[in-house]
Amino acid sequence: MAETITALPEQLIAVLQKEAFVLLSTVDAESGSPSTSAISWVYADSPSKLRFAIDQRSRILTNVRNNPLVNVAFFGAGSVHAVYGRASIVTDAMDGVPFKLACVDIEVDAVRDAMFYGSRISVTPEYEKTYDKRAAEKLDGQVFEAMKKA
Repeated sequence: MAETITALPEQLIAVLQKEAFVLLSTVDAESGSPSTSAISWVYADSPSKLRFAIDQRSRILTNVRNNPLVNVAFFGAGSVHAVYGRASIVTDAMDGVPFKLACVDIEVDAVRDAMFYGSRISVTPEYEKTYDKRAAEKLDGQVFEAMKKA
């Protein structure tokens, strides 16, 4: 069994200091079952806190309001990492972005290496934005700046 730690080590903070592909799991407010969404506007604010931005209309916000327990899974440092914590909504509307985004913090309770035994990630999954790359870069910059100020 992998060791459980209670804060993000520097190596993982570095992974989450730039735009990263993460899977956010919440508890569905209606069914009580797990609900997973891919998000990219996330960063490590400190070893004990992650912050992410999400559209105000997202079901994720309803789920977090109903049950703050969340999990964030991401690739980095040759493995898959799972961060467990409690989410709280910082603001329902961030300033400085062209549409309505909420900002959410996750207080880190535990960090685990979630990769199966005897293996490592040799190529980190990548994604590409399918809309105007300049517009995407501008929007990403606005969102990350607004999250840091929230």
